[in-house]
Amino acid sequence: MTAFYPYRSLAAKETYLSFYDSRSVKEWPIHSENRMAPTSFGQTFVRISGPAGAPPLVLLPGGTATSLMWAPNIRAFSEVYRTLAIDLIGDAGRSVCTKAVRCLNDLVAWLDELFSVLELGSAINIVGLSHGGWLTCQFALRFPERLNRIVLLAPAATVRRFSVEFMIRGALAATGSRHFVSAVVHWLFADLARTNQIRTDAAVDGMLRTFQCMQPWRVIAPTVLKDHELRSLRMPTLYLVGEHEKIYDAQKAMLRLKKVAPQITAEVIPGAGHDFTIVQAEMLNRKVLDFLAQ
Repeated sequence: MTAFYPYRSLAAKETYLSFYDSRSVKEWPIHSENRMAPTSFGQTFVRISGPAGAPPLVLLPGGTATSLMWAPNIRAFSEVYRTLAIDLIGDAGRSVCTKAVRCLNDLVAWLDELFSVLELGSAINIVGLSHGGWLTCQFALRFPERLNRIVLLAPAATVRRFSVEFMIRGALAATGSRHFVSAVVHWLFADLARTNQIRTDAAVDGMLRTFQCMQPWRVIAPTVLKDHELRSLRMPTLYLVGEHEKIYDAQKAMLRLKKVAPQITAEVIPGAGHDFTIVQAEMLNRKVLDFLAQ
């Protein structure tokens, strides 16, 4: 482990964190307590907002994303819940990884340890997007007694394998080429690109900076859950996916859940794809909060 892991170098780490901090000032819409929570894998950065006595709502970002991705949703969530937006250990952001996360068991153990350090108890709500949604499922399979409700926002793999096109475009973008990064953003976030060029440009800049500064292949690859694993999710679970999702076919994912895990509430968000936390933020916020309040 180097002092700058998971960044390419100390200079790359400083460049990325300067960019990250400038985004925090510009984009994070509410006051938050920023905390470094100690775990055996290193210090985990957490943005904590909302009423001190409210039920906990943990927010897990997608791979190569950070807690900042929840900026369009955090104000609504924090009116009702004690929100904890996390920078994943060993990934982009301000968490400091001092022991390599080598496998899924390490990742789940880190999350369980983090929840204990944060004193979240045994009625935790989690909302996870993409890689964070897959991690939410994996945690739920191992520690169901710690959870109240979970929300899976287009979870990576989990229900269906990644599309070949997504894999190819993602691999090209990971080279750090502005051309390929811009191409994957405009493809993956097509609805955002049609409606908000400023946010689209910001997404390109953020992804480009991440791929240029971070070491490659640092994220544990998400897997598709077996039928019996999906059926075993007994805590109330909400699955949301955009109708224009590109990481896999949204309708086929819905059909599989209906067939093998009908206990999971599954809905399609219209007019959006993997960008639905931004493009359909108001609708998504309402659906998530309504589900959590049941």
